[in-house]
Amino acid sequence: MKALAPGFLIAMPQMQDPNFAKTVVLMLEHNDEGAMGLIINRSAELTFADLAKSQQLEVAVIREDDPIFVGGPVEPFRGFVLHDRESIEERAPLLPGLFLSVTTDALEPLLRDPTTRLRFCLGYSGWGPGQLEKEISEGSWLFTEAELAPVLVTEPEHIWNEVIKSMGVDPAMLVSTGGIN
Repeated sequence: MKALAPGFLIAMPQMQDPNFAKTVVLMLEHNDEGAMGLIINRSAELTFADLAKSQQLEVAVIREDDPIFVGGPVEPFRGFVLHDRESIEERAPLLPGLFLSVTTDALEPLLRDPTTRLRFCLGYSGWGPGQLEKEISEGSWLFTEAELAPVLVTEPEHIWNEVIKSMGVDPAMLVSTGGIN
């Protein structure tokens, strides 16, 4: 199977796991040892103001009410920052204009800059060897190439529909009993 990272996994309506219902996962890693990704469209009950308070971080006032996201059920207190700042020293490129950082040293300047586009995720989604391939073959997920806009620009509540539409599929045609009408 082709490597799925970077790419988007789109949960199908028949997805049984409530952790992934109507989610889009940005895949970070996919190999023989398993797979890892971040849900990009499920906000938590936390905001950057909450994070700043608990971690003694400075946050631009304009960001204080912005939500933090649930990246997945694995290691729910581990943070991942998806952002557009090439100037951050600790960063891994994912797509043109999209980077991943995982340290507080990287997070702090991103939070202080009100012009940075970012999505902060707590936790990640993980699959053991062969698990994701099995779920895809069972029809639980669709795969498509990843793009920057859904990760950093599109409003979270619109990501699932927009990513499906970008594939040329009408989300209304998807049914929860097994695929496309």
